[in-house]
Amino acid sequence: MGFFAFLILGLIAGAIAKLILPGRQGGGWFITLLLGVVGALLGGFLGSVLFGVGLEEFWDLGTWLLAIGGSIVVLLIYGLITRGSRRTT
Repeated sequence: MGFFAFLILGLIAGAIAKLILPGRQGGGWFITLLLGVVGALLGGFLGSVLFGVGLEEFWDLGTWLLAIGGSIVVLLIYGLITRGSRRTT
């Protein structure tokens, strides 16, 4: 998969992860892109270690599921880290 295809995959996976998780997550499109790309990397790494399947093709369902799953994990970790820094007014 090419670099730009991977960035698009990460952006869409991050956006889908934000839609799936309940609650209000902060961050704009740049944070979504970063979380999605990191999540796609994490999902691809875990998929290759655990299942022997990596991020191969852009249009493969397994690639999308790994990227979205990894993005959900990264978004949960990001929420735990930034939870104490939010102001409630």
